[in-house]
Amino acid sequence: MIFPASMTTPIRVLIVDDHPMLREGITGLLAGCQDMEAVGEAGNGTDAIAKFSDLAPDVTLMDLRMDGVDGMDGIVAIRAIRTLSPRARILVLTTYAGDIAAVRAMRAGASGYLLKNCLRSELIDAIRAIHAGRRVVCADIAHALAEHALDEPLVEREITILRLIGEGQSNKEIARALGLSVDTIKASVKTIFEKLDVHDRTHAAMVAARRGYIER
Repeated sequence: MIFPASMTTPIRVLIVDDHPMLREGITGLLAGCQDMEAVGEAGNGTDAIAKFSDLAPDVTLMDLRMDGVDGMDGIVAIRAIRTLSPRARILVLTTYAGDIAAVRAMRAGASGYLLKNCLRSELIDAIRAIHAGRRVVCADIAHALAEHALDEPLVEREITILRLIGEGQSNKEIARALGLSVDTIKASVKTIFEKLDVHDRTHAAMVAARRGYIER
């Protein structure tokens, strides 16, 4: 439902994404809604924090992985913004459907998580819901979260080992890189396989990337 401008103050939205065309598209979409407006854009995390501080938007749309020169991803930016304003309402809009990525974003302070392939109406409804103080998680992510709710999570060392496995390193190379014994790495790899329910290194890396433990 679109409310007449005279009945409500427009929801002020900050758009954070490293793709100018996507920012332009969302700005155009919001322009067609009487109850919201795009008040600013940012192409990287550092700029997002500065724009948030200057503009104090009602809702911030945040991409997770941006190729800015500052090297700051969306998770770090979310934490920084929430430090500036603990009541900040942030909606992640990303291509990454991994449940672990969603958990990290929500723990950092995001109020919602949508995929970029969502319908325009879903995005508009989500902005309104976030502004009203509700949480929003798209159906695909909610399903993945439910599917893995009882899984034992990987610990940081296991994630590091998985990242090195994804780079094609052998157990011996990983042991040397981490200053651990080969037997310790073998034991950790076995535990990783059990937690991810996989049987080989290639599949482990694929599942870890899909769920958001490591980057593709």
